[in-house]
Amino acid sequence: MTLLDGITSRIIDTDRLRVGILERRGDNPAATADQTVILVHGNVSSSLFWQELMQDLPSDLRVVAIDLRGFGETESAPVDATRGVRDFSDDVFATLQALGIETAHLVGWSMGGGVVMQYAIDHPALSLTLQAPVSPYGFGGTRRDGSRVTADDAGCGAGGANPDFVQRLTDRDTTDEAPTSPRSVFRSGYVAPGYASAHEDIWVESMNTTSTATGNYPGDSVASENWPGFAAGRLGVLNTMAPQYFDTSAIVEISPKPPVLWVRGSADAIVSDASFFDINHLGALGVIPGWPGAELAPAQEMVSQTRDVLDAYRAAGGTVTEVVFEGVGHAPHLERPAQFRRALLENIGYIGRPADPAPPTEAIILSSSD
Repeated sequence: MTLLDGITSRIIDTDRLRVGILERRGDNPAATADQTVILVHGNVSSSLFWQELMQDLPSDLRVVAIDLRGFGETESAPVDATRGVRDFSDDVFATLQALGIETAHLVGWSMGGGVVMQYAIDHPALSLTLQAPVSPYGFGGTRRDGSRVTADDAGCGAGGANPDFVQRLTDRDTTDEAPTSPRSVFRSGYVAPGYASAHEDIWVESMNTTSTATGNYPGDSVASENWPGFAAGRLGVLNTMAPQYFDTSAIVEISPKPPVLWVRGSADAIVSDASFFDINHLGALGVIPGWPGAELAPAQEMVSQTRDVLDAYRAAGGTVTEVVFEGVGHAPHLERPAQFRRALLENIGYIGRPADPAPPTEAIILSSSD
C-alpha cells in the first residue's frame, strides 16, 4: 500500500477475521472514547481514501481507519447479504473490541454510512458523521416512503454491476483508456468535474484492492420476471444494500441518540434523487431499454429518503446537522477537506467546547480553495 507521511498500517486478529487498519504514528492508544475517531470507507474503496483527513485531524485525537472485509488489507471472506450490512458492522465492532475501544465517534462514507448507521443501531456510538451515505432504505428499488417497488427487488444488487468494470478491478487496471476503468469511474462518479489531486494514483490503488472473489464484489444475482430481468442475490457486497435486506431507518428509535452530521455534495452522481447508478433512473433516461415507466419502476429518491429519516430522528429528540457543498461530488472529504474537517470537529465536540486537558495549540491554515 502507498502510505502518506505519518500514516502506518497493520493487520489485527479479531474473533471474526483478520482486519487491516490505518493509524497515525504517535497517536495515543489509551485515548479516551471522546478523543477517538473511527473512519469507515465505502464501496469499491479502502482505508487509503482517508489518509489526507487523518493527516489533517488534530494530533491529540486517536484516529483509526478500518478496511471492510474484501477491501484493502482485510480478508476477503464472503459477505452474507441477507444480513444487510451487518457482516460489515459486526466486523467493525469486533475490530474495536480487539483494539480495546468500547465506543467512539464514527465516520462513514457512502456504503460506510450505512455500516455506521447499522453499528449505531446495534452498539453505542458517541457521534455519527454520514458522508454521502446510502439511503436508510438501501440502494434502488424503493419509493419515497421506503416501500419496495417489487417483491424480489428487481433491478437491485449485483446484477447491475458492469462486467467490464468488475474485470478491470480483477485485473487491477490503472489506465484511463475506457469509461469502465477504475480511474475513469473515480473521475466520473466519485468526484465532481474539476477535481484534481496529486494522490489520484493512491485513490485508484484503493479501488483496486476490491476483492472480486466469490461472495465479495459484486455478488450473485437471480433472474426476475420484472424489468430489467434480474434481482438481488444472497451473497456479495452490492446485494447487502438491496431493500429486502437493508433498512437502517430504525436509527430513529435508538437511545441515547448520538449527534448526527450529514455531509453531501450537490453534484453527487452516486447518491442522489436522480442517481446515475440507479437502474430505474437509467431506464427513465433511455440508457437501459424497456423501462416500464415511473409507476412500476420509479427512480429512488435517495437524498429525500435520508432527509425524511433524519427529520424523524430530530423529531424524536436527536440532533442532526446537514451540510451541503455546492458543486461537490461523492467525496466531500477529498474535494472540500478543510470544510469537512471543521464540520467533523464540530460534530464530535472538539470545536466549541473546552477540552480537559487542553490540547496542544494548533495553527489551522485554510487554502483559498477551501
